[in-house]
Amino acid sequence: MATATPEAVEARVVEALASFGPDADQVTREATFEELDIDSLDLVELAQIVEDDYGVELKGDDMKSLKTVGDAIDLVVARAQ
Repeated sequence: MATATPEAVEARVVEALASFGPDADQVTREATFEELDIDSLDLVELAQIVEDDYGVELKGDDMKSLKTVGDAIDLVVARAQ
Protein backbone atom coordinates (compact mmCIF):
# COMPACT_ATOMS: atom_id res chain seq x y z
CA MET A 1 0.00 0.00 0.00
CA ALA A 2 1.32 3.45 -0.89
CA THR A 3 2.44 5.90 1.77
CA ALA A 4 -0.16 8.63 2.17
CA THR A 5 2.02 11.71 2.38
CA PRO A 6 0.24 14.90 1.33
CA GLU A 7 2.52 15.14 -1.71
CA ALA A 8 1.93 11.53 -2.76
CA VAL A 9 -1.83 11.77 -2.33
CA GLU A 10 -1.94 15.05 -4.25
CA ALA A 11 0.07 13.58 -7.13
CA ARG A 12 -2.17 10.48 -7.30
CA VAL A 13 -5.43 12.46 -7.09
CA VAL A 14 -4.26 14.88 -9.79
CA GLU A 15 -3.22 11.95 -12.00
CA ALA A 16 -6.57 10.21 -11.48
CA LEU A 17 -8.66 13.32 -12.11
CA ALA A 18 -6.65 14.21 -15.22
CA SER A 19 -7.42 10.74 -16.58
CA PHE A 20 -11.13 11.66 -16.45
CA GLY A 21 -10.73 14.51 -18.93
CA PRO A 22 -9.30 17.79 -17.63
CA ASP A 23 -5.71 18.77 -18.36
CA ALA A 24 -3.39 18.02 -15.45
CA ASP A 25 -2.43 21.70 -15.20
CA GLN A 26 -6.11 22.55 -14.54
CA VAL A 27 -6.25 20.15 -11.59
CA THR A 28 -5.14 22.37 -8.71
CA ARG A 29 -6.01 22.21 -5.01
CA GLU A 30 -8.33 25.19 -5.50
CA ALA A 31 -10.15 23.76 -8.53
CA THR A 32 -13.71 22.61 -7.91
CA PHE A 33 -14.97 19.35 -9.31
CA GLU A 34 -17.66 21.33 -11.11
CA GLU A 35 -15.04 23.52 -12.85
CA LEU A 36 -13.19 20.38 -13.93
CA ASP A 37 -16.41 18.77 -15.19
CA ILE A 38 -15.90 15.84 -12.80
CA ASP A 39 -19.23 14.08 -12.26
CA SER A 40 -20.46 11.74 -9.55
CA LEU A 41 -19.36 8.63 -11.45
CA ASP A 42 -15.84 10.06 -11.73
CA LEU A 43 -15.87 10.68 -7.97
CA VAL A 44 -16.92 7.09 -7.33
CA GLU A 45 -13.99 5.95 -9.47
CA LEU A 46 -11.66 8.31 -7.58
CA ALA A 47 -12.89 6.85 -4.28
CA GLN A 48 -12.05 3.36 -5.56
CA ILE A 49 -8.55 4.46 -6.60
CA VAL A 50 -7.97 6.02 -3.17
CA GLU A 51 -9.17 2.88 -1.42
CA ASP A 52 -6.99 0.64 -3.60
CA ASP A 53 -3.89 2.81 -3.20
CA TYR A 54 -4.18 4.00 0.41
CA GLY A 55 -6.76 1.78 2.10
CA VAL A 56 -8.94 4.82 2.77
CA GLU A 57 -12.64 4.20 2.28
CA LEU A 58 -14.66 7.20 1.14
CA LYS A 59 -18.42 6.82 1.38
CA GLY A 60 -21.13 8.66 -0.56
CA ASP A 61 -21.63 11.24 2.17
CA ASP A 62 -17.90 11.95 2.20
CA MET A 63 -17.89 12.49 -1.55
CA LYS A 64 -20.91 14.81 -1.42
CA SER A 65 -19.11 17.10 1.02
CA LEU A 66 -16.06 17.49 -1.23
CA LYS A 67 -16.08 20.63 -3.35
CA THR A 68 -12.44 21.07 -4.36
CA VAL A 69 -9.49 18.89 -5.25
CA GLY A 70 -7.81 20.10 -2.04
CA ASP A 71 -10.79 18.92 0.03
CA ALA A 72 -10.35 15.42 -1.39
CA ILE A 73 -6.59 15.38 -0.81
CA ASP A 74 -6.94 16.62 2.78
CA LEU A 75 -9.63 14.04 3.59
CA VAL A 76 -7.55 11.16 2.24
CA VAL A 77 -4.44 12.29 4.12
CA ALA A 78 -6.38 12.74 7.38
CA ARG A 79 -8.04 9.32 7.12
CA ALA A 80 -4.80 7.55 6.21
CA GLN A 81 -2.99 8.64 9.39
